[in-house]
Amino acid sequence: MPPAKKSAVVTQDIKRPPKSLIKRLEGIGAATAAGELNRMGIKNVFIQGPTTWTPGRSIVGPALTLQFMPKRGDIYPEGEYVDPERQLHRHVLYHTQPGDIVVVDARAEMSSGVFGEMMLTYFKGKGGIGAVIDGCIRDWPHAKEIDLGYWLRGVTPNFHVQTTLMPFAVNGPIACGNVLVMPGDIIIADDDGAVVVPAHLASDLATKGHEHAEWEVFAKLRLSEGGDLRKYYPPNDAASKEYEAWRKAQSAGKKGPAKKK
Repeated sequence: MPPAKKSAVVTQDIKRPPKSLIKRLEGIGAATAAGELNRMGIKNVFIQGPTTWTPGRSIVGPALTLQFMPKRGDIYPEGEYVDPERQLHRHVLYHTQPGDIVVVDARAEMSSGVFGEMMLTYFKGKGGIGAVIDGCIRDWPHAKEIDLGYWLRGVTPNFHVQTTLMPFAVNGPIACGNVLVMPGDIIIADDDGAVVVPAHLASDLATKGHEHAEWEVFAKLRLSEGGDLRKYYPPNDAASKEYEAWRKAQSAGKKGPAKKK
């Protein structure tokens, strides 16, 4: 009797938000996003542990998710290249579309590099823009030359299943840095860290975030001129009225002088 054929691995894609919504979230920043989401009732959105390895980089995009679990010999084969199509860390990258961010729960493990140079090169070639990993990558001397944003716990020379981990699930809910990340949630990441934006709250956040950012421009201006901290941060009634007048003046200035009839 011939050996039974191995069943193909099938993983699901994510639902992505409109590109216009991603554009609206750009420039808000992780700190403003975390603060506004807190005011919206979502308290725990900061992915704790991974920090930026690409200072100055700021990215916004939907989350592809990958979960690692403790390795067990009867479930996962030994070796870096044994039965590659069973390796789910490959499958999450197969779903990459331009603007995607891969988010990985690697259990804060410091001895496994969940992706290396070749996998990250493929991810970039498919249009990926960044990786948020509660764990490590490998091949850092080469990976850092790939034009991606990285938020990591660290780096290691070890490959993904060399020690205690195995990739387990693709594009399902994960706990990354003690934060729930749903596939298709939006990630805002910069030098402050990575923040998870629930997809259904993203439009409200975009509106509130830009309003907050505009107010901060005004407050910073007044404080830099020697304004009273007690008046401008947070704004009292007098500062709020002054801000509204300033905002109207800014808006009029953007429109330019009125045309003569």
